[in-house]
Parts: sequence; structure tokens; C-alpha cells
Amino acid sequence: MSVKIRLQRHGKKGKPFYWVVAADARSKRDGKYLEKIGTYNPNTNPATIDLNLDSAVRWLNNGAQPTDTAKAILSYKGALLKHHLEGGIRKGALTQEQADAKLAAWLEAKSGKVDAKKDGLTKAQADAKAKAFKAEQDVNAKRLAAAAKAEADAIAAATPAVEEVTEVEASTEEAPAAEENNETTEA
Repeated sequence: MSVKIRLQRHGKKGKPFYWVVAADARSKRDGKYLEKIGTYNPNTNPATIDLNLDSAVRWLNNGAQPTDTAKAILSYKGALLKHHLEGGIRKGALTQEQADAKLAAWLEAKSGKVDAKKDGLTKAQADAKAKAFKAEQDVNAKRLAAAAKAEADAIAAATPAVEEVTEVEASTEEAPAAEENNETTEA
């Protein structure tokens, strides 16, 4: 019986969530499996991977073949490195302490890289949010300036019309007074 380490799809449409399982190569993708090794959630950034390292290495030692995606996940979490180091221990090239030290150093470096990426993503998200807020403030300032200018133009347009009306009224009031003055001088 050939055993594969592969992904088993769960979740809903458009939001996949995977189990990393050891399964018979002849079984269906989402069918019967021998052991659940971990989970993989690609919906988060960076992707969330929870893997039982010892169980994965045990299956690799027993001859299970990982699929391409499962191999990438196992490599990312250090299962393939641990499997490789255990091969060196069996051959006598390394001691258990040396292998454990190498694995611990690699895992520490990997966690540093992941943390740096998370910090970079958080900083980039904060920068994008600040940039969008600044752009929104600029648009609001322009909108307020345009509204104030339009209001001032409306007031300015209404003011001369009022002055012209008062000038016309004043000139019509002066004309009858002049006519009255002409009538009094004739008499």
C-alpha cells in the first residue's frame, strides 16, 4: 500500500481550509485517511500552518511520499529537515545533540523571518491606512474650499443686484421730487 501525505479540502466555497493527512494513494481526495498530521489555512496572511512535526517525520521515515504542496508545507515547517537530520544520525554522521541544535537554530531563524514578514505586513497596512486618511483629508479640504467659494460667489452675485435695485429706487424717487420742484417754479 502506497501512502501519500497530502491536503484534504475543507471549508466553504471560496474559503478553503485544508487538513494535512497521511492517506492511501488510492483513496479519494476528501475521503478516508490514515492520520491527520496538521492543518493549513491559506486565507490568512501569512498562511497559518499547524503541523505535528513528529508525526510527519514518522510517516516520512515509513516511506510516505508528500505531494508537491504538502512537500512545500513540510519544508516550511522543518519536517523535511528533521527527516534529513535523522538520516544523518542513522548513518553516524551526526549525534542526536548536533541534529537537535541544527534543527533548533533553523527553526529560530525561520520564526524570525516569519515575524519580520508579519511586522512588514502590519507596517505596510498602517502606511496604506495613513495614506488613505491623508488623501481623504485633502479631498475634504478641497470640497470645503469649493463650497466656501461657491457660497461667496453666490453672495457676491446677489449683492450687486441688491445695490442696483436700491440705485434704481433712489433714481426714481429723485425724479418725482425734481418734477415737483419744476411745478413749483412755474407757478
